[in-house]
Amino acid sequence: MDEGLAKIRHDRSKKDYPFLKLEDGEYVEYAFMRAKIALIAVFFEVAVGLAIVLLAFLLVLMGQNMLDQMGRNFLYMILGVIVIMAFLICVVAWIVYRGNRLYVTNRRVIQMVMKAPLATSVNMIDLASIEDASFHQSGLAQKLFHYGTLRLSTVGEETTYTFTHSDITPEELKNVSRLVTDAKKKNKSEEK
Repeated sequence: MDEGLAKIRHDRSKKDYPFLKLEDGEYVEYAFMRAKIALIAVFFEVAVGLAIVLLAFLLVLMGQNMLDQMGRNFLYMILGVIVIMAFLICVVAWIVYRGNRLYVTNRRVIQMVMKAPLATSVNMIDLASIEDASFHQSGLAQKLFHYGTLRLSTVGEETTYTFTHSDITPEELKNVSRLVTDAKKKNKSEEK
């Protein structure tokens, strides 16, 4: 690649991704997120659970003519707490969804994994160290909604990095594999 174009891409990547701490001459080729269906599934599950709770409260209120005002206020307070908890679950799901990213630069792969707002990890792999990049789908939902698991296997200790619920396209996987091959060729030519 032209050195001027590489500098422009590096500067743009530094501006777009200031948290990545890119090395000189390094730029982002791809930025992957989890598939949106994963977030939608969480929101749907929360909505169904909330609907069931609301229905149960309605049935309790309709069947209890004997409840005094204090008893009704207590039920409304419990209902309010449940609604607030459902909202908080959705906020946490959104934060976790946004915190899971996979960046492929011209030199390495940077994986940011968040399992909870206080449980995060960052893994970095040099492209030349990757032995295999593959994408796996299992089940009808993954086929229908075009998401699956991206696997990157490294040379040596045979460490496997996985990025689940990824919506990487076959073309993007092919390009990532090409980047890995190019990095290996460059690494071999530098060793000589």
